[in-house]
Amino acid sequence: MTPRDASDDSRWSDLERPPLSAPALRRGLVRDGGLWRDVEVVRSTGSTNSDLVALAGAGKAGEGAVLVAEEQTAGRGRLDRQWTAPARSGLFFSVLLKPVEVPVARWGWLPLLTGVAVATGLSRAAGVDTALKWPNDVLVSIGGEERKTGGILAERAGDDGVVIGAGINVTLREDELPVPTAGSLGLAGAVSTDRDPLLRAVLRSLEEWYGRWREAGGDPAVSGLQETYAAGCATLGREVRAELPGDRAVVGEAVAIDGDGRLVIATGEGVQEPVGAGDVVHLRPA
Repeated sequence: MTPRDASDDSRWSDLERPPLSAPALRRGLVRDGGLWRDVEVVRSTGSTNSDLVALAGAGKAGEGAVLVAEEQTAGRGRLDRQWTAPARSGLFFSVLLKPVEVPVARWGWLPLLTGVAVATGLSRAAGVDTALKWPNDVLVSIGGEERKTGGILAERAGDDGVVIGAGINVTLREDELPVPTAGSLGLAGAVSTDRDPLLRAVLRSLEEWYGRWREAGGDPAVSGLQETYAAGCATLGREVRAELPGDRAVVGEAVAIDGDGRLVIATGEGVQEPVGAGDVVHLRPA
């Protein structure tokens, strides 16, 4: 990470973007018997995911650790894409989970579970309609158009852990958006853009869904995760193109999310092909 000039404080002086308080977040989230064990807030870092993976590897973070950054200078999305946003304009955080009682084969549901939790938490706290684009994007509607306001990235941390990071645009203005297809909660008409209650709502929702999934042994049907994800997934019912590893593409209608969290695409040849990884493009409205 390239250090920022400490004298450059202009990006920290926006009164509409107050700082988060780690002590206040701890008081609201850390409790006996709960999932969240610690909440740390740093002013700026390259990537909260990279930092938390390193802390877990060094034995300095356990399950339930939450790392939040006011600014990320090297945030990453899927397929090594960069995620950038102005300081304090969003929620940039990572959590460490260790679902040791769940078969590893079902850990692939964790990014989708986090998507459900983020969408649910934001809908409650921000008062905006959210949808999920398979596998890991959170969408909002701005002027009748779907725009990406959040993304999720999961990475293994040792043999028994997974670090899941989320980036959510909260107060980004139109002239600050990295690409025209991006959005923010503010632009979607959120009733609140106070990041403290938004982060609490998302983490409480994640704790609830993770507990339900873990109690079900990671079974996506028994926990209700598979049904809930499908109900909120804007990709289903759409004509899509899935760009797969090896320069292969599958085009057809997205018809289901299977038991492994894969997107099932019905092609024009009458074949139903499950896609477990790749970049999905929505070709037409539902």
